[in-house]
Amino acid sequence: MAFRNFIIICATFAVALAQSTELQLEAIEAHFQNAELVPVPIPVFDPTAVLTANFQGLGDITPGQLISQDQVANSPNLTLTPANSTITLNGNYTVAMIDPGAVGSDQSQGQNRHWLVNGATIVDNKVNFDGATTITAYAGPAPPAGSGPHRYTIVIYTQGANFAPPQNLSSLVPGVELFDFPSYVKSTNLGPLVAGIYYQVEVGTATASIPATSSVISSTLPAANPSSSGKPSGTSSGSKPTGTTGNTSGAMGNLVSGSLLGITVVLSYIML
Repeated sequence: MAFRNFIIICATFAVALAQSTELQLEAIEAHFQNAELVPVPIPVFDPTAVLTANFQGLGDITPGQLISQDQVANSPNLTLTPANSTITLNGNYTVAMIDPGAVGSDQSQGQNRHWLVNGATIVDNKVNFDGATTITAYAGPAPPAGSGPHRYTIVIYTQGANFAPPQNLSSLVPGVELFDFPSYVKSTNLGPLVAGIYYQVEVGTATASIPATSSVISSTLPAANPSSSGKPSGTSSGSKPTGTTGNTSGAMGNLVSGSLLGITVVLSYIML
């Protein structure tokens, strides 16, 4: 009986983790929508994994987090958590970081390319750049003073058999430059998108009004309310996207902690 209870608790723990990942995915989708990153410059944002970006000295960032230039001057370590056990992370991937400017910026001339690597792989859920082709090495943010909080967006796409980079972006292109990211995704046959995250950097005080967006309240997301229906709602965040994650982290912590507590109790019982 004790062993059976242990199996049940382990299953509960697995379900809790799955629910946590689902909530994180719903939250990041809402963040990208609220920050007006979809459909431009990201035509379709339907991630199948949670992307964690860890900067040395800063740690894991939260979606939309406002960060100083110095804190993100160097490239982060990237980790992917698949949505479920049916998602496999095999083959090659393209990693890109683009800057579409602040919310409401004119993107008719494209987006600034800050990072572009083809042929990355996933090893133990970590993005591995050994043997990959770096087109643009990671270049830290440097938004113009007074231009508002820029949205530095990191995305990972699968590279299928038909992936073919354009000649001008098939080898090292040093420095940050404008390019049409949606056209790049389409013309190179990239896809589907696997995951994404973004952070914000602002220098000085914005000289123009930045359009208001809404923050993400994770307690309103469907994954946090399995028995409810309808779309999540937000609350006004003023003149800038706040990148608030609501209680996403807390929800995951509570689910994991509760399941771990249950396992601990059963293990103690078995040992009696």
